[in-house]
Amino acid sequence: MNKLSCLVLLALSGCVCSSDPAATAHRTAVKSGATVAASEPVEASPALALDSLTTLQAMMPGLAGKRVVFIGELHTRYDHHLSELEIIRRLYVPGAPLAIGMEMFQQPFQPALDQYIAGDIDADAMLRATEYYQRWRMDFRLYAPILEFAREHAIPVIALNVPEELVHRVGRVGFNGLSDAEKRQLPADMAPADPAYRERIRTVFDSHPNEGGQSFEDFLDAQLLWDEGMAARAAAYLQEHPERRLVVIAGNQHVAWGSAMPQRLQRRLHVSMASILNSWQGDIAPGLADFLLMPAERELPAGGRIGVEFEQADQGVIITACQRDGACAAVDIRSGDRIAAIDDHGINSGADLRLALWDKRPGDAINLDIVRKHLLLPDQNLNVELTLK
Repeated sequence: MNKLSCLVLLALSGCVCSSDPAATAHRTAVKSGATVAASEPVEASPALALDSLTTLQAMMPGLAGKRVVFIGELHTRYDHHLSELEIIRRLYVPGAPLAIGMEMFQQPFQPALDQYIAGDIDADAMLRATEYYQRWRMDFRLYAPILEFAREHAIPVIALNVPEELVHRVGRVGFNGLSDAEKRQLPADMAPADPAYRERIRTVFDSHPNEGGQSFEDFLDAQLLWDEGMAARAAAYLQEHPERRLVVIAGNQHVAWGSAMPQRLQRRLHVSMASILNSWQGDIAPGLADFLLMPAERELPAGGRIGVEFEQADQGVIITACQRDGACAAVDIRSGDRIAAIDDHGINSGADLRLALWDKRPGDAINLDIVRKHLLLPDQNLNVELTLK
């Protein structure tokens, strides 16, 4: 593992961290990641104690003895996932049971995660069974090393998230609009939003278009369900497994200021905990988290691509165009062709397409089964081999 470059803000926890000269570019970071403008009063901006910068290793004693370690992320940042994996690697000690809770998987699909960790199914089967690409949709390569490490060391991975169908329903009608059957799916003993949490969610609500006319109160209820549901699942797991520590991986907003997941878990189960944020883009002040990491940004290595544009139709995935420099340009692929299969993966949706290609790299060869329609003739079935770019 390459050295991780990060900063930990002294004002948050009395500990500052950086292990790589690449982090220097971040050392003037203030609110929202910007630098201080010449006309802005310097005393109005949080400051980093640069003489206290140290290594990631020096942060680890601050996590010692904590039953729960929350790690917040920006979901698309590859460097954030590298930081998460490195922290998990350092927390893992043979004989000291550890578990990993993940926002990225929804609670009804826990059996598939258990089967994957046990070695009973492979990653493809797990992704299909958890409906990962329908429900989370982020490039799985961001999370694959964490899941692989967990599988290698038999570390349970806990699906924390509530079913998105319930979150969407609450977002439309609020808690009061749910049927009795739907209300029974809510976590027990949900706590209302405190004023600070309410204000932060209001800021998020106001920053997004609201073409559907959703009310703020319904939006707030959906966020409460999201945070409370994950906290309830984490608390239940800790109660059922008192010997285990838990690392929780979730979006920054679910960790920051403590009033999302951390306080809701603490209300249900009094445990020692620490919180870590990655590349926080809002206000920085005591109480934000215990540690703030500012990793140097790194790009996820390019995946193998066919180079087609497509649309989802009733019949399946229909190619609408082939990019001039795409792999498809070297073979006979046309607009209107339907992708029926890639290797041994049947393709009926964009999610199936992503599942078939998630672990492919530029230079890998694949076989496509294509169905081509003709106006007056029967459909033509073609098999095309191409090299991904």
